[in-house]
Amino acid sequence: MLAVRRVTQDNQGKKTAGIDGIKNLSPMQRFNLVNLLSSRHLKASPTRRVYIPKPGKDEKRPLGIPTMYDRALQALVKLGMEPEWEARFEPNSYGFRPGRSTHDAIQAIFDSIKHKPKYVLDADISKCFDRINHDALLRKIGKSPYRRLINQWLKSGVFDNNQFLESVEGTPQGGVISPKKRKHSPTRYGRMLK
Repeated sequence: MLAVRRVTQDNQGKKTAGIDGIKNLSPMQRFNLVNLLSSRHLKASPTRRVYIPKPGKDEKRPLGIPTMYDRALQALVKLGMEPEWEARFEPNSYGFRPGRSTHDAIQAIFDSIKHKPKYVLDADISKCFDRINHDALLRKIGKSPYRRLINQWLKSGVFDNNQFLESVEGTPQGGVISPKKRKHSPTRYGRMLK
């Protein structure tokens, strides 16, 4: 129920439809979505590609908009996986992390270099998420119970101008589990090196 609430009521993208055209769910439709998620009907659909302007530039960047069902299912998987991964992830990583901000990264850098000079890695890899290797990502996940479903999302393809394109690499940006800029998220601060 929490996953459905997050994507259909709390999320800014609740008025954006995937390839199925469904958006702005009524209370009864939200309840039906909860039942559908409970039914073990776990099948990923292709995403719908839309282009949004890049801030301060003339070019546009592609977003993959999943169906409302896939968004709710992704939120459910995120609720299940995030606590485990957060507990064992690198302590000095600040990009795309819940409960961490740019200020946390700056404070960690300050605390680390105030007594002894050290290196700080500031990385911005061009088109990083467009080129992620699916097999390498799935190996990182290991034997997660969500592995099959995550593989489906990676391989589900995309509809761009009513043309279906297969997904052979990369992760679509725009879904619940995709990396995105959060308010106060330090996307440019990487891992500090000792």
